[in-house]
Amino acid sequence: MLNSLDQLKELCRMGQPVTVSVACAADRKVLQSLRDASEEISLSALLFGRKEEILSLLSSLEISSDLFSVVDCSDEKSACAAAVRAISEGKADVLMKGDVPTASIMREVLNKEYGLVKDTLLSHVALIESPYYHKLIALSDGAMNIAPTLAEKASILENSVHFMHALGVGKPKAAILAAIEKVNEKMEATLDAAELVKMAGKGRFPKSLVDGPFALDNAVSSEAAQKKGIVSPVAGDADILLVPDIECGNVLYKALNFMGGAHSAGLILGASAPVILTSRADSETTKLYSIFLAAAVAGSRR
Repeated sequence: MLNSLDQLKELCRMGQPVTVSVACAADRKVLQSLRDASEEISLSALLFGRKEEILSLLSSLEISSDLFSVVDCSDEKSACAAAVRAISEGKADVLMKGDVPTASIMREVLNKEYGLVKDTLLSHVALIESPYYHKLIALSDGAMNIAPTLAEKASILENSVHFMHALGVGKPKAAILAAIEKVNEKMEATLDAAELVKMAGKGRFPKSLVDGPFALDNAVSSEAAQKKGIVSPVAGDADILLVPDIECGNVLYKALNFMGGAHSAGLILGASAPVILTSRADSETTKLYSIFLAAAVAGSRR
């Protein structure tokens, strides 16, 4: 069982060395995080962007220019394209966003020329360490899919289950969230939850336990579940929280991090390589843990 983000470092050390491809790498927090990560695990990086800017920033941070490879690119578009191309050509294992808008790098990720995305749905997952929960818990999707359909929720859940398998969780427990824990015809989230449970019963999400609908309290608190008479192996012990829409996921993620004392790491799943798309508001610690998380997932695939 994973109960600390620091345990990700041990998973990385058990896997193969990893190379991170960074688009528009002239970003202070990104470079600091890469340096710190390289001191803990076997990691190298390809830094794409304006070479002079990157080298100047490395110097100001007292990071040796020999630590990473810097590739000169004339503009944002060429840097994003080159960083994605490095993944498609097998030169790197993880893609990371630097000082560039998310839309710019995702445009290249979705470019069919590079083949990073085929038939799968891309989704975001946050792995959260909360002082009020007994293990790490995955939250999806609070950053990419706005109002997922039932079919899209199934794909998001599929991505999340595979993600937890990559972290060594053999049979993750997935709680499908809604405002209440009973099916209500007026609440689409509860209807979708019931359908996802049916899909699970037919083998759609192998090596997992899927149940719902759950309100958040009975998904993460055994005491709350018992008081409401809920009997389920998922209740109070969820590994995955599948949220009904981006508003719910985004508010929950930010509430945990900015008011609940939690720490987190995040990735985009569904591409041929993990993609780190941290926000400008995210701390260096979040970026560092996201690198460890991506390296652990990438290492498990090789």
